[in-house]
Amino acid sequence: MIPALLLGAGTGGGLWLLLTWVRPPRPALGERLAQLAPPPAAPITTTRDAWVRRWGRPVVPVLRALGLPGAAIETDLQVLGRGADTHLAAKVLLALSGLLAPWLLHALLVAFGSALGTEVSLLAGVIFAALGFLLPDLDVRAKAARRRRDFRAALSAFLDLVWITLAGGAGVEAALIDAATVGHGPAFHKIRQALHAAQLTRTTPWAALRRLGEELDITELAELAASLSLAGTEGARIRLSLAAKAQALRTHQLTDAEAEAQAATERMALPVALLFLGFLTFIAYPAVLQVLNGF
Repeated sequence: MIPALLLGAGTGGGLWLLLTWVRPPRPALGERLAQLAPPPAAPITTTRDAWVRRWGRPVVPVLRALGLPGAAIETDLQVLGRGADTHLAAKVLLALSGLLAPWLLHALLVAFGSALGTEVSLLAGVIFAALGFLLPDLDVRAKAARRRRDFRAALSAFLDLVWITLAGGAGVEAALIDAATVGHGPAFHKIRQALHAAQLTRTTPWAALRRLGEELDITELAELAASLSLAGTEGARIRLSLAAKAQALRTHQLTDAEAEAQAATERMALPVALLFLGFLTFIAYPAVLQVLNGF
């Protein structure tokens, strides 16, 4: 009886799969609309981020109650497209790892017949825990600064495209939308999202750009929005202003690049001096040793 039931169930399941393959079910209306107009890309969540959130989740509400991560770090996280909870969980796990690492080394030394001392392990654990707690903030600030620099570089290209489109006779809103459609990359993607949201909410595009500049802490976007608002509401001449802003952005980027190159050159002075000192020591050591042995 049981083999017959299993055979019948398997035959029914196979026929159902065959029928589903021949005549697949129609997708829902929401799925069709999502295919025609896909939603904006959400922040990419990796397996590492999911693991960090899962293990650091119990402590995240406590840090939230203490006011962490702070307004500046939250703005930087928004620039990078990361979640604040993932960032706080990473801080907790790194701090815990730094706190336990000296004790693990202490246990290994004890197993081999030696020890660092309880005070040394405790002090090292506290120092490493503090460093691990602050390290994600420093990393986020550095990466956000680079992302803002890349955004300003893309913004200068965007202004050039808007200026060319305006010179061709297009209106301000049409020029903004066309220029955002042409470009690629994260900066153009955020600009397209802001302009698309402005169309859906029936607001002006310069208001959306101003809001985006405030969210990402990019003052150049707020200045661009102010210039566009004058052109859209009072009919001010905007083409020369956009060209000047694009040129100013490129000049600022060139100045920053020269400053970074000079800073890198200055940082290389100490390693080169130490290398030269070591080379001199390597050459002079035999002669000095021979002179000392002669006495």
